[in-house]
Amino acid sequence: MLHARTRAALGAAVVLVAGLAAAPAAAAPLLAAPVLPAPVAAGPVAAGLADPDAPTAVPTHDPALDVDRGGVGDPQVATTTWSLVPATADGPDGRVSLRHELDPGAQVTEHLALANHTDTPQTFTLAAGDGVVTAAGEFDLPPTGTAPTAAGAWLDVPRSVEVGPRGTVVVPVTLTVPADARPGDHPAGVVASLATPVEGVDGTRVVLDSRVGVRLHLRVTGDVVAGLAVGDVAARYVPSWNPFAPGAVEVSYVLENTGDVRLGATGAVSVDPWLGGATTADGDPVREVLPGGSVARSVVLDGVWPGVRAAVDVGAEPLVVGDDVVPGVPAAAAATAAVWTPPLAQVGLLLVLLGVVLAVRAARRRSAARVARAVAEARAEALAAGPVTG
Repeated sequence: MLHARTRAALGAAVVLVAGLAAAPAAAAPLLAAPVLPAPVAAGPVAAGLADPDAPTAVPTHDPALDVDRGGVGDPQVATTTWSLVPATADGPDGRVSLRHELDPGAQVTEHLALANHTDTPQTFTLAAGDGVVTAAGEFDLPPTGTAPTAAGAWLDVPRSVEVGPRGTVVVPVTLTVPADARPGDHPAGVVASLATPVEGVDGTRVVLDSRVGVRLHLRVTGDVVAGLAVGDVAARYVPSWNPFAPGAVEVSYVLENTGDVRLGATGAVSVDPWLGGATTADGDPVREVLPGGSVARSVVLDGVWPGVRAAVDVGAEPLVVGDDVVPGVPAAAAATAAVWTPPLAQVGLLLVLLGVVLAVRAARRRSAARVARAVAEARAEALAAGPVTG
């Protein structure tokens, strides 16, 4: 039969374990994909999930937006609204982007309709730029004043255009493809910008550059291939402090376009611990990855039990974007990694239980020693007193 103190200590251990089992798992801080500001360009330059050329609302110089972006708080700033859309020489034609498939060395003249929707004349700055995709997955053009070095340099546009009140001006745009241009997709665009001096909340004068643009889809003819790769896979285990609850694995990776045409993609991530209990999660869809470009993604997989080490598999399925024509069937991409998943909370619980057992054993030894000493002392006293006589 267990000693009374032993039963008490074991009872306390059982209460402790039960309390841990009933406690909810701690919400560990988890990494997420960085959230970046939306691109400055709006209108046809903005990207959509199915068709990145789908237009958004007509851009507006919104003082409320200015407060967020530049600390602008001047209530006297007048709202200016304008639009830039594809057109023929006679006016807007209903397209949302410029789309051409040309041979190396070919030249074509396009038109854009620039409309001023205010009651005062405005002078807009026009510029061509190389197409980029932001970390948030939006198509954009580099900041105003950035010299194009790729397809943007193949566009010839006027430097500035004055548009009268409630007027529209059709602007010619000449596209000249170099004779040595690489076959494949070459994204670019044209923006119409308006620089507005405003006063910041701290009294300083700043210039707000608002832009709206039209995207150019250019494919240079020739032999092209489509390819997607997964790289830079990294994983980190976030354990739960509750030994009876699983942890989570944060997985980050990069989708790279290794071909000549733009692609979208869907991703899937799985974590398979050595001791079993695989977990799978879908990554955020990628709207488009431009040739030679890349997009970073991250996924958090909950419910992963510690199993010392786990295999991480990342897969990506290429998708055709919008109305694009992609040669052949692009192969799926995949990459693997591994992550340590140490059972820290479980080891901690075992150490606590071991400490309780050792404490109980030590207490029993001390109790037995005290009893033995008491018995020995009583015997010694009895012997010293000698025999009892009547």
